[in-house]
Amino acid sequence: MRGRSDVLEPAILGLLHESPMHGYELRKRLNLVLGSFRALSYGSLYPCLKSLVDRGWIVGAESTPLAGHAAHAVTSKRARIVYQLTADGKEHLQQVLSSSGPSSWEDENFDVRFAFFGQTDAETRLRILEGRRTRLTERLETVRQSFARTRERMDEYTLELQRHGLEQVEREVRWLDGLIDNERGVRRARPAGTGQPAVADSPAAATDPVDAARTTEKERG
Repeated sequence: MRGRSDVLEPAILGLLHESPMHGYELRKRLNLVLGSFRALSYGSLYPCLKSLVDRGWIVGAESTPLAGHAAHAVTSKRARIVYQLTADGKEHLQQVLSSSGPSSWEDENFDVRFAFFGQTDAETRLRILEGRRTRLTERLETVRQSFARTRERMDEYTLELQRHGLEQVEREVRWLDGLIDNERGVRRARPAGTGQPAVADSPAAATDPVDAARTTEKERG
C-alpha cells in the first residue's frame, strides 16, 4: 500500500498547488495524471487525503454553495469538502519536486514527476530525464541479451511478446533523447509553474518540449 501512496501523495499535492479541489474533481484530475489504465478509486483517494490532512500538508473545509445552488445544497446528503495546500504542504511539495534520485526514475514515479515538470526547475528536469534514460538503456540491454540467449526455445507468441516489449522501451528511449536534447538546448529555462514559453537557441527548443521530443524521435526514425 505504501508504494501506491508514494505515487498518489505527490500527485495530490501537485494538483492542489494549482488550485483547491474537492474529492470528485481531484479523482478526475488524478486519473488523467496517473493514466487511464490505472483508474483511481475513492477507496484509495480518501485514505490518502486523510493521511495528508493528519500530517498538516493539506486542509479540508466544507464548500459554500452558490446562491443558485442553495436548494440543492439543502437536499444534499453530504457537503463537499474542498482541499487546499497548507504552508507546510507547499514546502514539502517543493522538496519532492527538487529531488531527482533513483526513485524518481522508476515507472510509476516518473509518470507523476513528468506530469509536474511545469512546476520543476530545469536542472532537476534534466537530471530526472537523464536518469530515466540510463535506467531504460540498462533494462534494454538486459532484455536484448536475454532475448538473444533464449529465442531458440521460445514459441512464436512469446517471441512476438518479447519483440513488443523491446520496441516499447526503444520508443521511450528515443522520446527521452528528444526531451533531453530540448532541455539542453534551452538557453533560458521557463520559470517553474508559470506556463511561459522558453527562450531557446533553436526552433525545435522554442516549441512545446513534448512536441519537440516527438519531432526529434520522428527524425531519428
